[in-house]
Amino acid sequence: MILTATFLSAFAGAGLILLLPERSASLARWIALLAALAGLGFATSAFLHFDNAGPHFQFLTNIPWIPQLGISFSTGADGISLVMLVLTGLIAVTGVLFSWNVTHRTRAFFAFFLTIIGGVYGVFQSFDLFLLFVFYEIVIIPKYFLIAAWGSTNREYGAMKLTMYSVAGSALVLLVMVAAYAASGAHSFDLFTLADPTKAHFAPGFQAWAFPVMFLGFAVLAGIWPLHTWAPTGHVAAPTAVSMLLAGVVMKLGSYSALRVAMTIFPAGLDQWRLPIAILATAGIVLGALVALAQKDLKFTVGYSSIAHMGFVLLGLMTLNLSGLGGSVLQMFSHGIIGGLLFAVVGRMIYDRTHTRDIAELGSMNLTKALPFAAFTFTVASVASMGLPGFSGFIAEFTILKGSWTSLPWLLVPTGIGVVITVAFTLRALQRTFFPAGESSAPAHPLDPITLPEKLGAVILMAATLAVGLFPSVLLDPILRSFQSPLMHQLLK
Repeated sequence: MILTATFLSAFAGAGLILLLPERSASLARWIALLAALAGLGFATSAFLHFDNAGPHFQFLTNIPWIPQLGISFSTGADGISLVMLVLTGLIAVTGVLFSWNVTHRTRAFFAFFLTIIGGVYGVFQSFDLFLLFVFYEIVIIPKYFLIAAWGSTNREYGAMKLTMYSVAGSALVLLVMVAAYAASGAHSFDLFTLADPTKAHFAPGFQAWAFPVMFLGFAVLAGIWPLHTWAPTGHVAAPTAVSMLLAGVVMKLGSYSALRVAMTIFPAGLDQWRLPIAILATAGIVLGALVALAQKDLKFTVGYSSIAHMGFVLLGLMTLNLSGLGGSVLQMFSHGIIGGLLFAVVGRMIYDRTHTRDIAELGSMNLTKALPFAAFTFTVASVASMGLPGFSGFIAEFTILKGSWTSLPWLLVPTGIGVVITVAFTLRALQRTFFPAGESSAPAHPLDPITLPEKLGAVILMAATLAVGLFPSVLLDPILRSFQSPLMHQLLK
């Protein structure tokens, strides 16, 4: 029950907020924060009580839901799931803290926010494909309203583009779900059953088309190139907390589901399509970094950086060895924390105060003096994003590169070029925004100081990336052990 309490606390918080009177904005904030803290507490408790020497999957719940169709309420967790659940809790809590200033329809904002969080929690613990898809769909609609109603630049266009890409990807997933149910002969949506060749047999010809369709259906949400263009547009249009959600956990739904579902139930299709997907992932790393380097808008720079970093996730998945796969999951966590932190600084600390994201204009405002905490936080997030040793990004990308060296060595050269470009655009954005050459003048009007909730949220995320960078085994050990389970071990080559 400790796992189901994560999404129940989020949904209960959303429902309770909607029951409040319209004028209860302050109470809505506190309920949202308490619900987010409860979810983080349940996720952390499950992580701490997980027996790394025990069964690979723990905290299992299996209740018949629609037995006529082989659908059950099946939840549980291994090390991979638990890492993603903790990430979701951290983004939920800090997202609420960075949204403390929301005054327009506050109740609706936090109700939508918590609904997304509840759906994300559900995906990361579902082991019934139908149940996972239900939670996956719960995430889509609130994103549209949050961006369209509370967003900024081209918000209606950004919301619609994000939603259309998400719906198109879901349609592909649903198509393969129905086909797999009919073709398996198992009359079940249980992932353990579908991944067991003795219980559900998928012919190689079926897997040859089913795998790429389902993988890409999920990978759209992970920002795979060239189906990535929704991400920068959506990030820029979204309010700060929603940008944090998109980069922090929603993009991870795509990569996690591609790993947990498409790769595990269609291993023969994976073998056929592994190299083309690895090439697309590498293209995302290089081209995402190149486009980020050319940006004049600071939020677009961060948005395209997410494409590059998610390229590492997808590349790690395609290595099909323990180092690359483990590094991929760790990169999901790392980018979730660092990307969320970067969007928090750019969106809330800077844009909401200066009303501009133009790098040159920001560089003329002497922000290191006007907003010293924002300058410090962006510097920490930047060096973490570049993969400086001591932060989570370093160990995540290092293990992916190590795995690539073993199985995809010919992709290391373009990947290395992407790493260099990543350093270049990150240093460019940092230097031109906060440490420009020449004289800079104070803003025309004094900027509001960074608030206590914002400082607290930033400290939580900075502490998380630093802690994982210094003690990576805390997450890597349960992640790597998860790939020894019968469900996941078949991926290793």
